[in-house]
Amino acid sequence: MSNNIEGKVVVITGASSGLGEAAARHLSSLGATVVLGARRVDRIQALANELVGRAGRALAIATDVTQFDQVQRLVDAAVQTYGRIDVMINNAGLMPHSPLDRRKIDDWNRTIDVNIKGVLYGIGAALPYMQKQKSGHIINVSSVAGHKVRAGGVVYAATKHAVRVISEGLREEVKPYDIRTTVISPGAVDTELTDSITEPDVAENLKKFYAQVAVPADSFARAVAFAISEPAEVDINEILYRPTRQEY
Repeated sequence: MSNNIEGKVVVITGASSGLGEAAARHLSSLGATVVLGARRVDRIQALANELVGRAGRALAIATDVTQFDQVQRLVDAAVQTYGRIDVMINNAGLMPHSPLDRRKIDDWNRTIDVNIKGVLYGIGAALPYMQKQKSGHIINVSSVAGHKVRAGGVVYAATKHAVRVISEGLREEVKPYDIRTTVISPGAVDTELTDSITEPDVAENLKKFYAQVAVPADSFARAVAFAISEPAEVDINEILYRPTRQEY
């Protein structure tokens, strides 16, 4: 029985660690071809080599999602190498929390560039191919913070709310092309995301919280696989999940 994943070409940004790495491993184990994009090319190349060593198909392309030409190069490489793109996972993200009165302007700009522009660039790069194919699946990564906002995480929450808005607008626009769209909003997941926090006191508190409640990154990988594995006529538009112990 087909899992609707085997043989699909899946492009993943932010694939060097955390959610992206977990998704790449899981989807590869289910027979997908994975094309890995991240700035840390040594990590994605090592991951690609590992997956190929396990009889998988994988390609690593150095990618900074804040540069549209690099995201386009990632998607072009997938199509040139494997003939198509079936799934685009816009996963790269930052979470540099801080109170607004600390005026962390550089953090604000980086968060907007990666979390919003990076998603738009991934959509922009993949969409023409999927429209031509009359098939495809775009998966955007939001967060619980895309549903709720808390003091100290305002800019991050704003970007993740934006991902949900972009995803819903995309869903409406791509119906004539039989393209599916999914936005996944995880709660606390054990990744390197807290390492992007530049304020030591904020980082310390959030890392303590994550140490208490965070679930493994393969929880995200399973959510991705569920959305992809549904039949072509079923469009899983939104998945929101948290650790059972997480109140926020």
